[in-house]
Amino acid sequence: MENLEAEKEEKKSLNFIEAKVEEDLRNGKNDGRIQTRFPPEPNGYLHIGHAKAICLDFGLAKRYGGVCNLRFDDTNPTKENMEYVDAIKEDIQWLGYQWGNEYYASDYFQQLWDFAIRLIKEDKAYIDEQSSEEIAAQKGTPTQPGTESPYRNRPVEESLELFNKMNSGEIEEGKMVLRAKIDMANPNMHFRDPIIYRVVKTPHHRTGTKWNAYPMYDFAHGQSDYFEGVTHSLCTLEFVVHRPLYDYFIDEVKEGKDLEDHRPRQTEFNKLNLNYTLMSKRNLLVLVKEGVVSGWDDPRMPTICGFRRRGYTPESIHKFIDKIGYTTYDALNDFALLESSIREDLNARATRVSAVINPVKLVITNYPEGQTEELEAINNPEDENAGSHNITFSRELWIEQEDFMECPPNKYFRLTPGKEVRLKNAYIVKCTGCRKDENGNVIEVYAEYDPLTRSGMPDANRKVKGTIHWVSQSHCIKAEVRLYDRLWNVENPRDELARLQDEGNTPIEAMRKMMNPNSLEIRQNCYVEQFLADARPLDHFQFQRIGYFTIDKDSTPEHLVFNRTVGLKDTWMKNS
Repeated sequence: MENLEAEKEEKKSLNFIEAKVEEDLRNGKNDGRIQTRFPPEPNGYLHIGHAKAICLDFGLAKRYGGVCNLRFDDTNPTKENMEYVDAIKEDIQWLGYQWGNEYYASDYFQQLWDFAIRLIKEDKAYIDEQSSEEIAAQKGTPTQPGTESPYRNRPVEESLELFNKMNSGEIEEGKMVLRAKIDMANPNMHFRDPIIYRVVKTPHHRTGTKWNAYPMYDFAHGQSDYFEGVTHSLCTLEFVVHRPLYDYFIDEVKEGKDLEDHRPRQTEFNKLNLNYTLMSKRNLLVLVKEGVVSGWDDPRMPTICGFRRRGYTPESIHKFIDKIGYTTYDALNDFALLESSIREDLNARATRVSAVINPVKLVITNYPEGQTEELEAINNPEDENAGSHNITFSRELWIEQEDFMECPPNKYFRLTPGKEVRLKNAYIVKCTGCRKDENGNVIEVYAEYDPLTRSGMPDANRKVKGTIHWVSQSHCIKAEVRLYDRLWNVENPRDELARLQDEGNTPIEAMRKMMNPNSLEIRQNCYVEQFLADARPLDHFQFQRIGYFTIDKDSTPEHLVFNRTVGLKDTWMKNS
């Protein structure tokens, strides 16, 4: 009975794509094989939206004992280079996956060329010398048929000769294209004689100058799936209308082979859309080139490497994607859900430490000068196996400026003259006053400690309403802290960007109007406990009462740099 209930629960948890895969397996499709592929174009760094596709493509293959290959869609040499190829590989591996085989669309350039030649010879493709504007004007509308090109019925031999000239370098870019001859009246406008080859004279990062004629995505993608033996081709929803053309070209390339049970099957799912996030690689490239951000891995960027540098973990991204799931309709997901996923993950794994990022001096006036104590600090109360470390206590400490007020409002439970607080892991102290500079700024706070309130002492459990953190002035390390926040002030920056550009703004002008001016605050005079001297990039810490932080790649032993991953609480909800 228990096994039956477990099986029922497993069935309930299947998303619609997994259900289709299981149906195909039951029906013996593709000889019971599962083979997926992740096909990025190497024209930029992967963003969080790609992570959803990665988890689906690789996760599906893993769940059903199949293989997921990595195939770079490198059909546009004007935008692609090996830097992006290497970065994509690193991101996939960081997310916890390894591809079965590494392929490139350029591996199939000869096969695709031969297929195009065959289509021309069968009078199923022709060279069109019209401009892109003329071709677009003849496409018609979804309710009105298109107009045939004046070149549609040119002799096969003439198209063959011109096609070869397109690749030999004799034809300039934009002068002619190869179009499939299908149906200019088809309700699906993708069937209205789509362009399948164009001239590009930029050297290719793998094939150099061998090719000058390059296949279009719709022509290369499905055939590449077919050549590789892909069983399930998973795409986002904008490719629903492309699916019939995907199947059409596969039917043409099969050369008489039975595809009923042996063909790639395209299934579409919803993109990952996040509020307060702009994810187009084209727009992200503008931010990088204009120097608005420090690079593709700037912790404010929605790139996978940006999230990694900010301190997000692979587990938190998996958790987030599991929460939003896969559907057949697009939605705008709340960025707060992603932040809650990293909080949940880091709460369970991050070491608790003391750090003061807006310091003011606290002097314990009745504590002996020159005396120190080693106090135990629990590394993580959520993990009993995490252990502990020591933190040094002394007469002069750093505390947060926000933890002292001379004239506080109601329900202020931190340091104020005449009131007591507990110093985390140490003693209860009573504030006795403060000293100010000539401008009225508090530069020192004074307090007296109760020596019987340390752990293990008679009054250790005496209750006070406030607890604050601290570091010893003589036993801490100066550090730089970078407080990152959301880059955009508008909930849907994609739509707002389009609106501003319609008003005549350039992309960068429009972006600057939407930016959050407080997306990065750098604090140089911060102090952290000595325990962090050996911290390394991507180590995770909770700065107690402040948030979760990680060491940045810019950090050195002489100059520690910490990035805020996320605050302890969502501050945007109350501000929106």
